[in-house]
Amino acid sequence: MVAAAVLLGVVALALAWPVPVALARASWPARSPATALALWQGIALGGGLAMIGSLLVFGASPGGSIVGAARDLLPAFTVGPIPDGYGVIHLAALTLAVGLTVHLALNLLSTAIRAERARRRQHRLVDLLAEPAADPSGPRVLSHPVPVAYCVPGIRTATVITEGLVELLDADELRAVVSHERAHLDQFHHLVLLAFRAWHGALPWFPIANRAERAVALLTELLADDRARRETGPEPLRRALVLVGSAGEPGAYADAGGVNPDAGMLEQRLERLEPGRHPLSPVARTASWIATALIVATPVVVLAAVTL
Repeated sequence: MVAAAVLLGVVALALAWPVPVALARASWPARSPATALALWQGIALGGGLAMIGSLLVFGASPGGSIVGAARDLLPAFTVGPIPDGYGVIHLAALTLAVGLTVHLALNLLSTAIRAERARRRQHRLVDLLAEPAADPSGPRVLSHPVPVAYCVPGIRTATVITEGLVELLDADELRAVVSHERAHLDQFHHLVLLAFRAWHGALPWFPIANRAERAVALLTELLADDRARRETGPEPLRRALVLVGSAGEPGAYADAGGVNPDAGMLEQRLERLEPGRHPLSPVARTASWIATALIVATPVVVLAAVTL
């Protein structure tokens, strides 16, 4: 049990600092954003499981298994003293594991509730201020001179552009922008970003949480660019990005939270549209997916082995 706790602790430490720092600094994610996004999600999930699991397994080690520790300790809350073998350090580890799990879950829930409220408010404003779309699947148009495009997710989705954007862009450029925004909705980027925003909100003192949220926000922008590039070609999208700039998209969606596209992200998006940029090789992508699976599977397998 102690060896399993140490193994999970080592995995948690690696996924909390050196691995995500290296990934945040790497250049290859821009070449294959879907693969990189899966790896970021694997790091977040595997790191969380390993961190909580390490505390839980160490705290339960006197019982020989997690189930055995539960059999020992649960009756002690009502009918008897704490069994021999369970020291303060074990009880502290168990308390911290439970407290951290509850903290993360409640933060995710509160972040989701705030996001849902923001989406409902955005939908009400769009219904009130925007012109109805001629095509049910088309964008809603706001009477505003500043060129802006964004999308509002939810059960009922909306893509919103301004009259200023319509006047600034030609037909192909406008189609690229709308395709980009629709990709955010179709690929559920708001849910991915929600999870990383909740992680950052739960552990604001944790430097890598900020890096992870920003890296994932950029990857969702690149994935949306890929959809637009496939539908319109790279040039209309490039021209639209140059004309509108980073201020033209206030966020990946209407409740994007603390990470919005900026000049640095715009520069990386434009650089990626240059000719000669190729995705990762199939071998490299396969290796990344295998690494993602191992990152998630390791704490799951260890925890399963010490549960009974």
